[in-house]
Amino acid sequence: MRAVVYQHEEHEGVGLLGPALTEVGFTLVHRFRAVRHEDVDAELVVVMGGPMGVYEADQHPFLRDESSILMERLAHERPCLGICLGAQLLADAAGAEVFPGKNGFEVGVGPVRWTPEALKDAVITGARPRCTVAHWHGDTFKAVPGATLLASTDRYTQQAFRLGSSYGFQFHLELTARELGRWFELGAEDLALRHKDVTQLVSQLPRLEAAEPENRELLQRLARHFAQAVR
Repeated sequence: MRAVVYQHEEHEGVGLLGPALTEVGFTLVHRFRAVRHEDVDAELVVVMGGPMGVYEADQHPFLRDESSILMERLAHERPCLGICLGAQLLADAAGAEVFPGKNGFEVGVGPVRWTPEALKDAVITGARPRCTVAHWHGDTFKAVPGATLLASTDRYTQQAFRLGSSYGFQFHLELTARELGRWFELGAEDLALRHKDVTQLVSQLPRLEAAEPENRELLQRLARHFAQAVR
């Protein structure tokens, strides 16, 4: 089984998601800011995060190509997974408007609240009502047509959704504390320009480290869901 992974930044890899997918039989096929039309027929397409916005396709034409692949896959009910920018692209492909969030830049380690519908979901079931995850986004989207809302935060309502066999997560379940710490290091200048205290953000990392077993388990259930969906 092929899981095609669209990656947009060198340091933003699959993290904890990679082992979860390979353990259930997926072979990861990585693409960097590029697509192939054969990806329409892959067993799974995973779209990772990135600093660009869905609405910036003129500057980043690969976004338009990825959106086209996602639209075609959704039309044929083939599973997709979107994380952060990937969730925004999946929402866009499903007909939702994506735009800069009015409530500001959401970054650091913090909780998400699973909705009552999420706690009945085959992937999310068994999770605690609140989950500690990594956040790094400034864009958001309107309710995705036909989708089930799975998670929210105090800052933004649209944090996760299920659409058929596909899932979108605005936050980063895949990130370990070590990886997020590396992001803070690489993004320190940009974070300072956004008036974010990097030292304070780094102090949050132990909370993410403590949450890694729970997040890993959730990703394993997600991987099993996709394996069952394509079999």
